[in-house]
Amino acid sequence: MTDQKTGAFARIVNAATRVEPHELRATVLSFLFIFILMTAYFILRPVRDAMSSEFSNEELSTLWTGTFLFSVPAVVLYGAIIPHVRFDRLVPSVYAFFAATFFGFYFGASALPGALWLDKLFYVWLSVFSLFHVSVFWSFMSGTFNRRQAPRLFAIIATGASAGAVAGPAVATFFADDIGTMNLMLISAVLLLAPIPLIAAIERLKTTELGNAELQADLSRQVRLGRNPFAGFTLLFGNRYLLGIAAFILLYVTMNTFFYFEIRDFLGDFERSTRAQWWGGIDLVVNTLAIVTAMFGTGRLATRFGMSTTLALLPVLMIGGWLLVAAAPVLMVVVGLQIVRRAGNYAITRPGREMLFTLVDQDMRYKAKPVIDIVVYRGGDMVTAWAYTGVTAAFGLGLTGIAIIAAVIAVVWTMAGLYMGRRYDNAPDVRNAAALAAED
Repeated sequence: MTDQKTGAFARIVNAATRVEPHELRATVLSFLFIFILMTAYFILRPVRDAMSSEFSNEELSTLWTGTFLFSVPAVVLYGAIIPHVRFDRLVPSVYAFFAATFFGFYFGASALPGALWLDKLFYVWLSVFSLFHVSVFWSFMSGTFNRRQAPRLFAIIATGASAGAVAGPAVATFFADDIGTMNLMLISAVLLLAPIPLIAAIERLKTTELGNAELQADLSRQVRLGRNPFAGFTLLFGNRYLLGIAAFILLYVTMNTFFYFEIRDFLGDFERSTRAQWWGGIDLVVNTLAIVTAMFGTGRLATRFGMSTTLALLPVLMIGGWLLVAAAPVLMVVVGLQIVRRAGNYAITRPGREMLFTLVDQDMRYKAKPVIDIVVYRGGDMVTAWAYTGVTAAFGLGLTGIAIIAAVIAVVWTMAGLYMGRRYDNAPDVRNAAALAAED
């Protein structure tokens, strides 16, 4: 009777989400993994974003420059350390390290209350962390599931990120007054230690229930990556496939920066608490919408229409959205389009671009991927922030002018999505970095 119930449940899950019975346990654990990570991050994100309206465009651009300059040595240091760490310890070590840094910020803020330099350092470090921890997670995922499983499962797993992005702001909203802002940092630090047992369990399932022992990034083997700390940069600039992913992400970052600056300008006249509520409210709506979309739509979109449609869908929506903003440059239109963009990214675009990494080897996955996800991303932040600041100051462009420029960039983003999607869709079932390099 129990087996019949289990079989019936598995069939229901498969019908609703396209998760096969032998994939269910690994998918659920991966969901929990990213849920915990994103809850930890989103507990603190509204506090960081609320600070931004107190800075001028120049000050915020300087902070983003600092984030980029911090990111480069962080990625190089990561590249120097990982050759000396066994694969079965690499991913857990990353999250243990970040947990230790947040414990450090907690004790530092307790000893030096109101220190402005520490607040700015926290702003920059949280921005670095926001990309680093997600990059490592998806590196692990792309080495766990094969390219036939990824289009069906990555969107489901990504709903864990959206669920965490709902739970995190809820914790900050309902408990910040009772436990204090600094104690939220302590909670985040503790949460970052929770996924460590899940990593070992998922790795075991990879070679048993998932049947993916042939994948190259096997963390159970006592092997180490190459020792060149700059290998990630070398791999990126020597391979057109990776450069295509980097270009796609860079164009996404441009969209993100434009929205961030415009919304913070609109919210500048509100109190910090009100601004935090706006940012938190956007997070809640975005991630609720993303959960529904990813759970029931993205897997079907990727498997039925292919990666070209999956990667190009959001950029096409942004073309029309920015033209709408140009015609009606008001706060609610910008916020509405931001919700569509972020929900579409979490539910469709982000899982899609992570599927692209299922075609590469472990060096590209653990060395080049952080360069793309962190250095390219934060470099795009920096360049776009200063470009936005310069253009608005020099030409006095309002939201209408910015929206027209953004619509043109969205056209280029669409073309990049179509190109990378075709590369993925046309790849044979079995691929590796050597084959990609040979093509390039």
